[in-house]
Amino acid sequence: MTDLAAKLDAMRADLGERDGVLVAFSGGVDSSVVAAVAHDALGGDAVACTAKSETLPDAELSDARRVADEIGIEHDVVEFSELDSPDFVANDGDRCYHCRTMRLGRMFERASERGIDVVCDGTNASDADGGHRPGLQAVDELDAFSPLLEHGFSKEDVRAAADEYDLSVADKPSMACLSSRIPTGIEVTEERLSRVEQAEAALREWGFSQFRVRDHDGLARIEVGPEELDVALDADFARAVRERLTEIGFEHVTLDLHGYRTGSVSPEADTAGGADDAGDDEPVVANVFDQEYPQ
Repeated sequence: MTDLAAKLDAMRADLGERDGVLVAFSGGVDSSVVAAVAHDALGGDAVACTAKSETLPDAELSDARRVADEIGIEHDVVEFSELDSPDFVANDGDRCYHCRTMRLGRMFERASERGIDVVCDGTNASDADGGHRPGLQAVDELDAFSPLLEHGFSKEDVRAAADEYDLSVADKPSMACLSSRIPTGIEVTEERLSRVEQAEAALREWGFSQFRVRDHDGLARIEVGPEELDVALDADFARAVRERLTEIGFEHVTLDLHGYRTGSVSPEADTAGGADDAGDDEPVVANVFDQEYPQ
């Protein structure tokens, strides 16, 4: 038996001992594997639950619905607003903690309503490798169960497990919530979240697969994967994206020549919150514009 097969068997047996579980489900690869194994182990006693808020793009909610249907697991949706929290809106170094506390809190409320004692999340062993991870603090405080972490699944193991279950999201890039596009210290507002979502929807429609649009208080900084940078440098694309993002509400539109990088608006202390969105808050520089260049 391979190491992956042994981990999957152990996780399946562990979940199978529960009376029922509610999986905090984003539709990303981590939570999708947890949902697939939970459904495998418990059948109808496993539920996937997605929290809908202003920071979740509509396209991601649609994906979550599609993947839940693909797995065959019941899909529940709860709603809440991070913008109700002044601490979240302030967007300090613990934004992920405040977000995850509210998001998981809604999951526990829904689990209680349904008579379910266990709430699972998709934190894996790679997420917990170290560093300041305020989102994981919330997972610990609320006592959510992280079966991928419990059974030693690395990010590579998770993608391999997704292949084993033939999940369409096996190669899906990590997708952090929209607030991760707003630099720490700039307030998170519905206006900023909306224009980021619209800008990224436009890039998706134009065929880009790995990208972010960062909102530096009205200045859009577009990041695309290295293999797509030549397309972004095309003069026709530059003209089209400038016009579209200006219509959306950005005052200036720029292309980051470094290309796509996780967490390029976060300070050193502001690292990831765990499952599925874990990679997007890892620090690169404290402020991408606060650097010295040759004259």
